[in-house]
Amino acid sequence: MNFEVKKENNVTIFKLNEERLDTNISGLLKGEFTMLLKVEGAKKFILDLSAVESCDSSGLSAILVANRILNSTNGNMRIASPSEKVYSLIKITQLDRVLPVCETVEEAYKDLMKIN
Repeated sequence: MNFEVKKENNVTIFKLNEERLDTNISGLLKGEFTMLLKVEGAKKFILDLSAVESCDSSGLSAILVANRILNSTNGNMRIASPSEKVYSLIKITQLDRVLPVCETVEEAYKDLMKIN
C-alpha cells in the first residue's frame, strides 16, 4: 500500500496514493489509521483521496474506522479531494452527513484550524 503522511502544525494529512480503495488494502489502511490516531494520538486528521479513482464498501469501512477512533478521542476528520466517482459513493451512502468533505486539502486544513 502506497501512502504519505505529513504533519503541519497539529494537523495530520494522510494521502493515499492508490487508485483503488478496496478490500485489497482496507485491512492495511485500518491498521495505519489505528497507529496514527490511537498510538500516535493525532487529533486533527485529513484523508486526502485525490489519487483514488474507486472505492468499495470495505474502503468506506476503513474510513469509518478512522472516524470512530477520532470520535472516541474528541478528534476531527475531513475527507479531501475525492474523485467524482468516490464522492458520489460517499453521498449515496450518506457518509457526507457524518464526515465533512472538502474539495481540497487546503480547504480541509483551514477548516480544521478553526477548531480549538
